[in-house]
Amino acid sequence: MTHPKRDAAYDQRNFCRIAPDVVLGEGVRIFSFVNLYGCTIGDETMVGAFVEIQRGAVIGARCKISSHSFICDGVTIDDEVFVGHGVLFTNDKRPRATNADGTAQTAKDWTLERTKVGRRASIGSGAVILCGITIGAGALIGAGAVVTHDVAPGEVVAGVPARVTARG
Repeated sequence: MTHPKRDAAYDQRNFCRIAPDVVLGEGVRIFSFVNLYGCTIGDETMVGAFVEIQRGAVIGARCKISSHSFICDGVTIDDEVFVGHGVLFTNDKRPRATNADGTAQTAKDWTLERTKVGRRASIGSGAVILCGITIGAGALIGAGAVVTHDVAPGEVVAGVPARVTARG
């Protein structure tokens, strides 16, 4: 289904929450129970059910973001990338709820770590992508992998932590 831009009735019927500051390319398909705010999504990208894409995330054209995935601020995904079911991105190397004095942390109390996924990379279901890394063009991340370091273009990585199993 194609998401009519800024159609509040569509959003309510399909339990989507799409903030007014979301930039949607042409032909973007969004399924039910999706939460989007402050992000950019390129032409012809498909966003599956139960996905959240946060403010500041950028998704390229002709990507497939499968159900139950979480893409946070600081993540840039180039064109034609596959993101499997339940993939989780992070953006903070030292997450904490409070500061040393016990006060609640705010945006100024932590450093956003950026992550980049290169063109035509594929990320298997259940993978966890830690922050501050680059996944190269055409790389393949195995299902359930925990990616803690950069992945070179064309490399295949799998495991916990993810290790190279093949080079492109």
